[in-house]
Amino acid sequence: MTHPEQIAPHGHVLRYSFPERLNHWVAAGSYLYLMATGLAFWSPWLFWIAVMLGGGQTSRTLHPWAGLVFAASLGYMYVKWSKQMKFEAVDKEWWKSLHYYITNQDDKMPPAGRYNAGQKVLFWSFFFGGLVLLLTGLILWFTDSIPWSFRWLRYIAVILHPIAALFTIGNFMIHVYMGVFAERGAFGSVIRGDVSMAFAKRYHPSWYKEIVGNSPPRK
Repeated sequence: MTHPEQIAPHGHVLRYSFPERLNHWVAAGSYLYLMATGLAFWSPWLFWIAVMLGGGQTSRTLHPWAGLVFAASLGYMYVKWSKQMKFEAVDKEWWKSLHYYITNQDDKMPPAGRYNAGQKVLFWSFFFGGLVLLLTGLILWFTDSIPWSFRWLRYIAVILHPIAALFTIGNFMIHVYMGVFAERGAFGSVIRGDVSMAFAKRYHPSWYKEIVGNSPPRK
């Protein structure tokens, strides 16, 4: 819920607090490093990426540690946002109207709350994709500690880890598109923290009504 004190005098409203923004960029930085080094390990044609990042051995050493940082940031996001990411009846209508969203006909979209259905799906996709990456990554990191009788875990990890990685890369590309192009002003919100009231009214009408309803009367 948005509180009255979050309404800025210049007609903007707080969307993300500083801790949320800081965690977002920690997640983004660690994920970009994981994606770059992971692609370098995945294909010999991309190994030059690891060379650019300090060499194969350095990348191999830092990759799992960056994975722990990314997993911790996902855990923080889960604690902060999971309750707001629950699917509601309006989300079904949002998907049915997706073609309006893609063509920027926002006035024809169902009234989304603070997060629309697409953002909710991306959140859960990243969370569960990251969980698979964490579990399989730990298996690959500590392979020598796994008893031989459980060697099947290694084979599963070898298969699932790159699949989950490619899955999250696809989500990442959609996330960038939605944040930079689909909702103009969304990218600035993870830098400054606020968005204009016009942004809230256009892209998240239900959230806008909540903001207006909670705002104190003007003198």
